[in-house]
Amino acid sequence: MEASLYLHIPFCVGSCDYCDFYSLPVRPGGPGLDAFVDILLADVRDSLARFAVDRVPTLYVGGGTPSVLGAVRAARLLAGLRALLPAWPEEVTLEANPESADGAFLRACREGGVSRISLGVQTFHEPSRRMVHRVGEGSLLPERLSLVSALFPGAFSADLISGLPGQNEQVLMRDIETLLAFNPAHVSLYALTADPKLPGSPPDDEADRLWLQGRDALEEAGYTQYEVSNFSRPGKRSRHNIRYWRMENWLGIGPAASGTVIDDRTGMGRRYTVKADAGAYNTPAFSKRDGGVTVEFLDRLTLIKETFLMGFRYTEGPDRELFKIRFGAELETFIPRTLERWRKRGFLDGEKTALNRDGLLLLNLFLLEVFEELE
Repeated sequence: MEASLYLHIPFCVGSCDYCDFYSLPVRPGGPGLDAFVDILLADVRDSLARFAVDRVPTLYVGGGTPSVLGAVRAARLLAGLRALLPAWPEEVTLEANPESADGAFLRACREGGVSRISLGVQTFHEPSRRMVHRVGEGSLLPERLSLVSALFPGAFSADLISGLPGQNEQVLMRDIETLLAFNPAHVSLYALTADPKLPGSPPDDEADRLWLQGRDALEEAGYTQYEVSNFSRPGKRSRHNIRYWRMENWLGIGPAASGTVIDDRTGMGRRYTVKADAGAYNTPAFSKRDGGVTVEFLDRLTLIKETFLMGFRYTEGPDRELFKIRFGAELETFIPRTLERWRKRGFLDGEKTALNRDGLLLLNLFLLEVFEELE
């Protein structure tokens, strides 16, 4: 079976107010990380055997903050993966935060076979960083971006956030201009959901306007939007994330990680979610047989809904060929009325059966109509 791998490193130096991902505080290179790497590699070995995986096209190491592992542990993790995988993946992405992504760590990643670094910038604006308790000083960002750009030229991605407390149009445009000076191949621009717990956040309409201005600035600079929040130079799209949006198989390894395996013959599948408990995971006693992993059965209708939910985020739309193989019919046969309405409204790219640039802004409304028709 072919399946991508996602490895979750559930550790961070601190907790940022806007982040919902499972993580625990740890100092870079702190105690317990060696044992965690050992358990993670053992889990990879067991999972590849359990699912009879003979091809891993993409590998993504996320978190949390994988760069808190430090250079030595990152090298050991990558060497261990190279020994376990049938062949080295075509794309290997590793997330890093500037405060822990020093030269030694980045060189260990490059030498260990990482082809793509994803750096969590978020903003250069120090007042906004402080208001959301963003770890690390903004003054460190240029140095670390220079390192990443030099060690991974044309092969790194960076995250920015719009709608942060204390942010206005000038701040966001300055963030984008500053980031693009380091020539990232890929930029993710996330819109922060308004949260009353974050004082100083712009109201929804202002936040929406900010994101649109950010989108336009990235496109004017030569980055093409290919998903709701993702922009890339030509040929630099995230192949791993595209597999999510196209509902191709992936295994999730590590606390809170989730994987989905689909039987193309039946159009049904299973989702495996690892318990969000790093303390329990980091022991030999942790076992899938002892409640360490929950299994969710995905029936045909559920998978059709998820295929639309994920596929219409992508500017190419759902994978039509794979859809027909799994569900025995063209996707148009399931939602013809919705597609016709949105085509008439001018929000659908008819050639791809995908939402166009303006349609993506109304994704949630589109999906609501899709699900109503499916029911």
